[in-house]
Amino acid sequence: MTGRPPSGSGSGSGSGSGSGEDPAAAAARLTGRAAAGRSPSAANPTEVTLDDGAVVVVKRGEDPEAVRAEAAGLRWLAEAGAVRVPAVHGHDRRWLVTDRVPPGRPSPGAAARFGRDLAALHAAGAPAFGGAPPGGPREAYIGLAPMRNVPGSDWPSWYAEHRVLPYLRRAVDDGTLRPAEAAVIERILERLPELAGPAEPPARLHGDLWNGNVLWGADGEVWLIDPAAHGGHRETDLAMLHLFGCPHLDRVLDGYQEVAPLADGWAGRVGLHQLFPLLVHTVLFGRGYAEQAVAAARGVGR
Repeated sequence: MTGRPPSGSGSGSGSGSGSGEDPAAAAARLTGRAAAGRSPSAANPTEVTLDDGAVVVVKRGEDPEAVRAEAAGLRWLAEAGAVRVPAVHGHDRRWLVTDRVPPGRPSPGAAARFGRDLAALHAAGAPAFGGAPPGGPREAYIGLAPMRNVPGSDWPSWYAEHRVLPYLRRAVDDGTLRPAEAAVIERILERLPELAGPAEPPARLHGDLWNGNVLWGADGEVWLIDPAAHGGHRETDLAMLHLFGCPHLDRVLDGYQEVAPLADGWAGRVGLHQLFPLLVHTVLFGRGYAEQAVAAARGVGR
């Protein structure tokens, strides 16, 4: 998703972490290396070159919990030894410093490998649905929207309570979603136990797997950035790839199914899993996504 605040775990606030510090100074402080230069752009994140020639990405966040969530999520994904994620070089309450991924071009071979790697990531598991990464906060973020990591053992009830209803209620309160439209989605939530498919254990999710967070590296591999990592249903990550598009998606799915075949009927559940990101987008970006969320709900179970 666009616009997520940076992240980091609370590994020391540092005397230089005030609002007056610039990205180069933050990179030097958090990595222990002098900064030799930085991108001339004022964009956040920005790139900083260290004195050993390494280029790092430096992100500034306004919410310390968002920083902590992203750093913890990157480390949790890396611990699975499955997908490639940028290494975290340092973070505090305001700043996060990670590796830069040199850009490359999408390829069918990289897509198939990514599918296999994503299946292995999911299989690494999580303690519970809604379980936060070790060291990550309960009050996290997806994009600029708050996302609460509350553990649950039953996916249908957890998904309804903690991944759909909070955004549905806010969209109605904001006037972005009409009450009659919300009722369409609520009726799907009532039927979740019958619509959810076979029960599966909690998967280790990236959690915000839209195309902008899938980087095709110069090394010919796929790298994942900006996670909203938590324990969830593996079909949710795949549904987000479908929703926002991904180069060579058919090859990604082929690779995934080679390693971990999806349960029968998974394609008919894509819209069910898309309700979460569509309602998040409704809250953040408005009416167009509300209409898509209602359409997705109407398509479920057909």
